[in-house]
Amino acid sequence: MYEGKYPHKRYAITLDFVKQVLSKNDSILDLGVSNPFSEILQDNNFNITNTSGEDLDLDTSAVTNSEFDAVTAFEIFEHLVSPFNVLNDIKATKLVASVPLKLWFASAYKSKTDPWDRHYHEFEDWQFDWLLEKAGWQVKKRIKFTNPIKKIGIRPILRRFTPRYYLVYAERKK
Repeated sequence: MYEGKYPHKRYAITLDFVKQVLSKNDSILDLGVSNPFSEILQDNNFNITNTSGEDLDLDTSAVTNSEFDAVTAFEIFEHLVSPFNVLNDIKATKLVASVPLKLWFASAYKSKTDPWDRHYHEFEDWQFDWLLEKAGWQVKKRIKFTNPIKKIGIRPILRRFTPRYYLVYAERKK
């Protein structure tokens, strides 16, 4: 399933997680433009709509003016200067989000060519939980998982054992 150019392990784990916590009847707003994983969700009969690529630090109207049951955000919040604003403004009652975890043996990711492709944050799991809690969310389910890469070296070996991604399902506190 989804071999080749797709990060098979990460997508398989994320899809399985989504299937456990969201219904195919849920209307889902996926933060970010259409991408290979949102297409996988569509292929699996999830009712998903993507945002338009607006700068969510400056314009949160996509999450405030919507009537969706759930919001998904897969590796989005690390790209925002202030993820709290978006998390706080979401009107949906369910959230599925993943973030890269801070690795003690690697610096935060930054693209040298694409100004949008940089990480302002790489979280520890407890930091992301606190951010969600402050924004009015309660984490109901969470997992951490590795994402090994096919390179030679100390860091690639460490990536086999050290979780790289943190995936949560949260519900709006009542």
